[in-house]
Amino acid sequence: MSSAAIAGVYEHPTRDAPDTSVTELHAEITAETLDDAGLTIDDVDAYFTAGDPAGMFSVLSMIDYLGLEDLSHIEGTDIGGSSYVSHLGHAASAIEAGDCEVALLTMAGRPRNSSSPPENKTPEAGFEDLYGLSAPATYALAARRHMHEFGTTSEQLAEVRVAASHHAQYNENAMFQEPVTVDDVVESPLVCDPLHLLDCCVVSDGGGGILVVSDERAAELERKCIPVLGCGEAVKHPHGGAVDLTYTAAVDSGPRAFSEADVDHDDIDYASIYDSFTITVVETLEDLGFCEKGDGGSFVEGGTLKAPDGDLPYNTDGGGLCNNHPGNRGGMTKVIEAVRQLRGEAAPELQVPDCETALVHGTGGSIGTRMGSVTAILGRETV
Repeated sequence: MSSAAIAGVYEHPTRDAPDTSVTELHAEITAETLDDAGLTIDDVDAYFTAGDPAGMFSVLSMIDYLGLEDLSHIEGTDIGGSSYVSHLGHAASAIEAGDCEVALLTMAGRPRNSSSPPENKTPEAGFEDLYGLSAPATYALAARRHMHEFGTTSEQLAEVRVAASHHAQYNENAMFQEPVTVDDVVESPLVCDPLHLLDCCVVSDGGGGILVVSDERAAELERKCIPVLGCGEAVKHPHGGAVDLTYTAAVDSGPRAFSEADVDHDDIDYASIYDSFTITVVETLEDLGFCEKGDGGSFVEGGTLKAPDGDLPYNTDGGGLCNNHPGNRGGMTKVIEAVRQLRGEAAPELQVPDCETALVHGTGGSIGTRMGSVTAILGRETV
């Protein structure tokens, strides 16, 4: 268990920002995140952001733009969708080590309005991109393999979207607020067999912020502060093409987080699970140990994931499937919604009763190739 807590969070309400730059979004998010905690820019002594700010040395540019002075800790780790869950753990570790007291994490993106992505020069590009590899394709490979190995059906994957859409109807900022049925999902256009359009996350502009503080600073604040109980990270490689598509690196990140937090699965009242695609959720739930490997399809049937009364309520903001997936780094919003649940500030219709412990999981990269998983466990207010 760390000696750090989340004092402030903010999710930008925009999902389409044609006239606002990424740096301006970061600035707006910074102001609102600090306001939520009751602190000012002068209190910040550590800054974290991933690769979403523009330009070379983007972290330094953002620090300059935001007017952050006297920083004693800086981090720009970019592991895709799990970046900001990892930043949460790294901020807690830096605070525990005495390197800083108030850590600001901000992310922003404009994939709905940005220009074409830069040329892909990653080491694997020459071996993979020429085959037309895309994000939906890699996840479709995983879904098809899971169906082959365990008999998982499209209707079971659809249950993940059905629960998310049930939650999104109570979020006025969600991109898609209309509840859908299993039939709606499996009858939506096929994107990449076996994944349909409604198996895929939204593409949205926006972003969010988190403020992590030491226990001593938390004790001085009026705002409810959410302690960071434990974090775990892990990677999984494609092994030159001999990749097992049926599991994720959550098999390693999950146990590390549970051990550090000293809690068990029965203690988890709410879960924020990265949901780039419906198969991402099914495999992650298995790998985190909420059900046996191969049973994820049956586990999500029957309203398991629906709040407030399901056995494991998840993504009560509508998640990446319906609400928001800013800059392809949805780990940020996963943390924010977990904090809302633990503060008792989720939508009233979806607030989990007596929510005391929440799990947050980020997936970076692709479950079909190389990936990084990060799991965090948060508790209810302690100060």
